[in-house]
Amino acid sequence: MNSPDAQKAPGAEWEKTLPEDVVRLLKARHHDPFAVLGRHAQDGREVFRAYLPWAETARVGKAGPELRRLPNTDLFECRVEPDNRIPRHYAIHWVDKEGKAGSHVDPYTFEPQIADFDLYLFGEGKHRHIYRILGAQLYTVDGVEGVLFATWAPNAERVSVVGDFNHWDGRAHPMRTRGGSGVWELFIPGLDAGRLYKFEIRNRAHGTVLLKSDPYGQRFELRPGTASIVTGKDDFAWHDKNWLETRASHEWLHAPMSVYEVHLGSWRVGEQGQFLDYRTLARELVAYVKPLGFTHIELLPITEHPFDGSWGYQTTGYFAPTSRFGSPDDFRWFVDYCHQHDIGVILDWVPAHFPKDAHGLAWYDGTPLYEHEDPRLGEHRDWGTLIYNYGRNEVRNFLIGSAIYWLEEFHLDGLRVDAVASMLYLDYSREAGDWIPNKYGGNENLEAIAFLRELNTVTHQQCPGALVMAEESTAWPQVTRPTWTGGLGFSMKWNMGWMHDTLEYFGKDPIHRHYHHDQLTFGLLYAFTENFILPFSHDEVVHGKGSLLARMPGDEWQRFANLRLLYTFMLTYPGRKLLFMGCEFAQSTEWNAASQLDWHALDHPLHQGVTKTLSDLNRLYTTTPALHTRDFDHEGFEWIDCHDAPQSILSYIRKDASDFVLIILNFTPVPRHEYRIGVPEAGEYEEIFNSDSTYYGGSNVGNPPLRSEPRPWMGRPHSIELTLPPLAGIVLKRVRQPKPKRETEAAPSASSE
Repeated sequence: MNSPDAQKAPGAEWEKTLPEDVVRLLKARHHDPFAVLGRHAQDGREVFRAYLPWAETARVGKAGPELRRLPNTDLFECRVEPDNRIPRHYAIHWVDKEGKAGSHVDPYTFEPQIADFDLYLFGEGKHRHIYRILGAQLYTVDGVEGVLFATWAPNAERVSVVGDFNHWDGRAHPMRTRGGSGVWELFIPGLDAGRLYKFEIRNRAHGTVLLKSDPYGQRFELRPGTASIVTGKDDFAWHDKNWLETRASHEWLHAPMSVYEVHLGSWRVGEQGQFLDYRTLARELVAYVKPLGFTHIELLPITEHPFDGSWGYQTTGYFAPTSRFGSPDDFRWFVDYCHQHDIGVILDWVPAHFPKDAHGLAWYDGTPLYEHEDPRLGEHRDWGTLIYNYGRNEVRNFLIGSAIYWLEEFHLDGLRVDAVASMLYLDYSREAGDWIPNKYGGNENLEAIAFLRELNTVTHQQCPGALVMAEESTAWPQVTRPTWTGGLGFSMKWNMGWMHDTLEYFGKDPIHRHYHHDQLTFGLLYAFTENFILPFSHDEVVHGKGSLLARMPGDEWQRFANLRLLYTFMLTYPGRKLLFMGCEFAQSTEWNAASQLDWHALDHPLHQGVTKTLSDLNRLYTTTPALHTRDFDHEGFEWIDCHDAPQSILSYIRKDASDFVLIILNFTPVPRHEYRIGVPEAGEYEEIFNSDSTYYGGSNVGNPPLRSEPRPWMGRPHSIELTLPPLAGIVLKRVRQPKPKRETEAAPSASSE
């Protein structure tokens, strides 16, 4: 690609003979090329100028006046008497140095296209659809079709569009500045979708020339290429109207939600090890997750990113589905197909940081623009990434525009916001002295807090029924409470404390578990302070942690039994559910993003048993109102006994307004016979789930229907005696006898006909 500073510029003598504006243009330093290029009235004549680095000869129109090259430059000019026959938007015809002819409508005959009101809203940080203004938009002006390019670079001396249409030459298409807005724009006639482009930016202060991908680009080259691609008009034919209407009106607080977390690049691959495309992935994922009973798919970031090893978490394209799996319309098809099969789609979205890649957002206009200048505010030491400057209106607008873009343009059902804790705390993962307190002397990032509240307020207003979930690992209060009560406004929050305590407990040998019983009970002290999701995510099966199965103690049978018990605990505990791919069939090895899952494991009965366990638990969870309608309400949970640490047994009730189920969990490999628990009502109880069933690979210790006795136990007037299987959980439900029909409900007699 050509840099203007490397091109032939006029010599000192010629500079003295040319106007200052022309010299600045020739040196590719002019902030307003329209002052030189195009058509101008001067001294009663008309002056036409065009910058044509590739041309040998040129003229205005096919048979119009000839444009002559200024000596030692690539600037062509002619001065003629006013001629009404030359249209306002005239074409320049040229012959290049190889004798090939070409033409284009002169871009420098067009007025500014972005409305002042749009620029005002952007400057205020309030333009909800800024992605329809900045970037590259197919556009028609005065009947002339082309592409309107625009970018925000307030500290630039000059910005140019470069691409496969101008030999990547920064002198060919310099843009006009829109004053104090910091926005640069240029309408280039004759371009269409599919063209590659970047922005070439020269900094005003130090003259550094940068070549940048479009921050608002909606499609990119497949890595390692980094050019943006002009996208076409969105005319995708959606078929999910009913899904969106239902989503907008349904009571999500009381609806079941079991999420399958997926990394598209390593779930499955093609026969040659290649990535599958979005459409193939949609068909195969839906066919796989629907029988398993999952309600949603959550995608690790598929926003464009240069490095596979970041799993998408080092995003450079905040408005572009990665080209690894196809086009933006292919991803729309993915979402649409999922919706048609009653599967929601959530995107892992990363507004906490961005990578330092030279083509990306870092030092975008030669200054810290999207990031803070001070590394104590603007850099994540651990991750080698940069932190957004949330106090800047245009940066907040960029991020909130990205969130709305994914929810509106791709019909996504929610966003999982990554690394929220790193946004909330100024001293997150920092040594003393390596952070700057806020204006009150505290460690809270006030600007990030304001951004998150605005993000949640706007997305909930603009996208009815869409959910925004926080990965937040601290005890920050009111993450999922409304902003008007002082909360952050998220729909839900990942329960990292429950996840950590539970996995630590399950990693212990059962003989020692009675010493750590509180790790299972402590979570209920705060379980209803937030709207929690229970996550066994990708983070728990990487970086040497091993797979969930490998973390379970004991011999092979015990490890599988422990895993089935873990899922029973999860699916019956208050909160929504999330499970990373591969965990559903007990993958033995740690997740490797460079290869597909160990699908061969499903050839083995014990792995099949885990899949059957999870499938039945999902079905039980989603079809039993007592297990989900009050997930976020303390009235939906009640302990039967949380104190039986000596035998490592928990028992509790999940309930809704009209029914309940009993859950009893035995965390030791010892069957417990004649184990008595109190029950809330007299009657007969039947086992509706048992993770020790031989169907799942268990030992088949269980219970026939059980009749309660009027024997007080655990503070309840009635109780039942049962057998607890080893390393297993059971779910009991009271048998409801059908009400006898009243005489008035009897079939009509013949005489009444």
